[in-house]
Amino acid sequence: MASNQSEPTPTNPTMMNTTSPAAQAAGLRRAGVTDAATITALTDAAYRPWIPIIGREPGPMGDDIAALLSAPGTEVWIADLAAGPGEIPSDRTPGQAAGLVVLMSEPDHVLLHSVAVAPVAQGTGLGRRLMRFVDARALELGQTQVRLYTHVKMARNIALYGRLGYQETDRRVDEGFSRVFMAKQIG
Repeated sequence: MASNQSEPTPTNPTMMNTTSPAAQAAGLRRAGVTDAATITALTDAAYRPWIPIIGREPGPMGDDIAALLSAPGTEVWIADLAAGPGEIPSDRTPGQAAGLVVLMSEPDHVLLHSVAVAPVAQGTGLGRRLMRFVDARALELGQTQVRLYTHVKMARNIALYGRLGYQETDRRVDEGFSRVFMAKQIG
């Protein structure tokens, strides 16, 4: 997945597609290795405000982006400003990355590993558009369940996910983080 090739792999040919009808409808593009710095900067901007709340950097801030981009079954999708109506704040240039999702295909579900919206694009509806894309992409991949996890102190996110149809399935310490695990049936 380190490139924008469209050749299928034996493990999951669908995951290698660089575009999808869901991505086109949502105005997203598939990230490639040239997007690594953008992914890092956007993730940092979106998650940095949570550091004082949880007492450390949230998990996605420590991700090895090169490894994510090359991992079989992992997709990173980027939303650029101007991808939807009303999303260009006056101090930003169209085409700049405004949000992203990191999806991991599992045998019985799609894991939403990370969703990030740049602070300047928060409140524009981009986050909800990204979450709708996650559902649509999971269905394209033949899955009917999306799972995610978030830190227990990210109450605002937990409430949002609940409003979007996710139900809590577990709370536990995972990789050193106190996490809430959630799942949503789709399709």
